[in-house]
Amino acid sequence: MIAPVLASELTKRVVVTLGGEAVAQIKDTVFDARAGRVTGFTLSGRGLLAGPLRKSLPFCGVHAVGPSAVMIPGETVLAEHEAVVGSGEAGHGHVIGAPVLTDRGTEVGTVLDVVIEAGGSGRVIGFEIAANENLDRRERKVFIPRGDTRAVSGRALVVPSHARHYVTHDLPSFSAQVEAFDAHTREPAADTRPAAGTPPATDAPPAAEGRQA
Repeated sequence: MIAPVLASELTKRVVVTLGGEAVAQIKDTVFDARAGRVTGFTLSGRGLLAGPLRKSLPFCGVHAVGPSAVMIPGETVLAEHEAVVGSGEAGHGHVIGAPVLTDRGTEVGTVLDVVIEAGGSGRVIGFEIAANENLDRRERKVFIPRGDTRAVSGRALVVPSHARHYVTHDLPSFSAQVEAFDAHTREPAADTRPAAGTPPATDAPPAAEGRQA
């Protein structure tokens, strides 16, 4: 079972060696939106008055992202700040607030947070978004699978159209939806090409509640 965690929840989470020594805390999560993986973390010292550290934590040096701490083998895995920041985007940087489009061109909301698979994979499995009426009539906060997400002009994110069928409103149930989405994506694609003369398909907005055929 996939264990989802929000990037915002990792902020200030303690970084602990396997020997039990607390060496830092997470400042920002950095990830590559195109590759869909966390590339590492910027760090700060511990305590209210502690500032940013010159060292950062590449994800390749992470043993596991746990429920209360990020585990590392030892301090030797820490690297220069530029080694992490130069390879991706801060979790609270350009991606937060970016519009989310389907691959058919329908805007479905804006990014509020990034959902990461806990453990040692560093995989970005989805986004928490502020949905618009094209995705949710009540325009609530929802979770949507990432799929083969692509950045558009460094400003917007594109998700597969069928990802809208795997949306949830709470994080605990999102893991099951991601697994179902992944299984569907791995299935051989059927020939869905329209017949000659058929207009190209677009994402239709959901029908209004109470509407009858």
